[in-house]
Amino acid sequence: MTSLTGIDHYFRNSGIWPDPDAMRDQRGIAPLKARRSAIDDQAQSLSRLIEREIIPRLLVAHAAAPQASDPVDHATTISAAEVAAFAPLALQVEADELLQHVEGLVARGVSFDTLLVDLLAPAARHLGALWDDDRCDFIDVTMGLWRLQEVVHELSGRASGDHRGDGNLRRALFASLVGDSHSFGTVVIDEMFCANGWLTDRLNEATGEELMARVRDESFDLLGLTIACDCHIAPLPSIVRAVRASSRNPRICVMVGGRVFAENADLAAAVGADGTAPDARAAVQVAGALVDAVAREAVSAMTG
Repeated sequence: MTSLTGIDHYFRNSGIWPDPDAMRDQRGIAPLKARRSAIDDQAQSLSRLIEREIIPRLLVAHAAAPQASDPVDHATTISAAEVAAFAPLALQVEADELLQHVEGLVARGVSFDTLLVDLLAPAARHLGALWDDDRCDFIDVTMGLWRLQEVVHELSGRASGDHRGDGNLRRALFASLVGDSHSFGTVVIDEMFCANGWLTDRLNEATGEELMARVRDESFDLLGLTIACDCHIAPLPSIVRAVRASSRNPRICVMVGGRVFAENADLAAAVGADGTAPDARAAVQVAGALVDAVAREAVSAMTG
C-alpha cells in the first residue's frame, strides 16, 4: 500500500518541494510578485508530478492490493483448481478441444478479461515453469503456448465488436525482445488493450534495430515491453533511452512487464520506464492514466 509518508518522501526527493531559503532575497523576504511566480511554478510542477508519477503508482498499488467488494459470483470467476486442471490440457489436446473447454466457461458467464488474466495467462506461466524445471521440453511448451494463443485469437475475434474504449483514440506497440521465444504474455496484453479500445500492434522477438525503426516510422502513445528473460534487464535502460530518442512521438510512454517486474515493481523506474502493472487488466488502467497525463501536459504547454 502506498503511504502518505512514502509520498511525502517522494515529493521531497523529487526536487519540487518548496525551499524556504530559495524564497528569500538578500533583504530577507522576496518581493510579492517573485513569491507568487515561484508558487505558481511549484504548483505546476506539483500538478505534473501527481499526474505523471503519483496517480499511476496509486493505480498499481490499488490493482495489486486485495479490495473489499460485493460477494463473489463464483460462476463468473476462475478458481486456482480450474487453472491447475486446464494448464496441462494445452500439452495434451489440440487447440479446438481447448477452445471447447473455454467455451464452457464463456457459457457460464466468464468474461473475456477474466479468461485472459485469470485462466490463459496463468496456464502459460505454468507451462513456462514446467520448462524451467526440466519437466517438459522446448517443443512441447512451444506447441502448448501456440494452442493457447490460438484460443486467445479465436476469443478476441468474437469480442472484436465490443470495444469498450472511452472515445479517445490511442495507439500502442507491444514487443518482446529477441531471445524471448515464449512471448505469450505479449499476446495477452495486446489482446486486452485491443478489447479496451486501443489500436495495437505487436512485435515478437524484436531486435533493437527493429524496435527503433517501428517507433521512428509510426507514432505510438505507448510502448509496452514484455521481459521474459532476465538477461534483458541489464541493457533495458539503454533500450528505453533509445526508444525515447528515436520515437516519432516525443511524448511516448513506456511500460514494462514480466515476472521480474511483478516481483519488484520499483525496478520499472530503475530501468527508465514510466510504469508497470501486476497483470494485463491493471496495465490498461495504468497506461490510460499515463497517456492522459501526457496529453494534459501537452495541452497545458501549448496554452501556457
